[in-house]
Amino acid sequence: MKSSTLNTKGFKFKQFSIEGGQSGMPVSTDGVLLGSWAFQDSNSAKIAPLHILDIGTGTGLLALMCAQRFLNAEIHAIDIDQHAYHAAKINISHSPWAKRIVVEQVDILNLTQSKTFDAIICNPPYFNDGEHSQHAQRATARHTKTLEHKQLIQISYQLLSEHGIASFILPITEGEQFIALAKESGFHLSRLCKVQPTANKPVSRLLFELQKQETDTEHSELIIRDELGYTQAFTELTRSFYLKM
Repeated sequence: MKSSTLNTKGFKFKQFSIEGGQSGMPVSTDGVLLGSWAFQDSNSAKIAPLHILDIGTGTGLLALMCAQRFLNAEIHAIDIDQHAYHAAKINISHSPWAKRIVVEQVDILNLTQSKTFDAIICNPPYFNDGEHSQHAQRATARHTKTLEHKQLIQISYQLLSEHGIASFILPITEGEQFIALAKESGFHLSRLCKVQPTANKPVSRLLFELQKQETDTEHSELIIRDELGYTQAFTELTRSFYLKM
């Protein structure tokens, strides 16, 4: 694989902006979906975690979304990639919530942490196989080259408090495999949302939350677009962030 870098496109939200630098992955609908959907109860009320870990923060998107949503939360955002770390540091320093977000360049498998977190959020590397990008940063962000899903599950279990929640998004095949592995590791599936691009297309993403305590699973569905544009459900979910919602 070539070690070349690439410039990552920036994106402006209502209360903060993302400049990608050479982090490897631009702002995606997946990230915005996860940041908007995570940590809600069955009535779509915020659970309001106080200590949040953002694993693989990239440009800092999820950390910033959590800071906007949860005004009393302290957030620890980590990434293994140097370019992502620098982009996140800049984006967070320019935000209104810089004092509540700590950014660290570290491999999650080497994170030394004495406390646990009541919330973990992660838009993980997706693909276990297939062709890797020629750009090192994008390959790290997209493929499980540096963090296998089983490892991510195990470290999340260790770092999550007894009553905490871990929130993820993955393509449907990888998501189903991830959930099965998580259950084998002692997790319980508390929420599952199946995401379709349109009503006529199959489910392409799974939003899901895991916890240590036994629980029933709350099921839901979300369609992103209809013939008029974004659906009402998608608009309501992401309205606090997208400029034109």
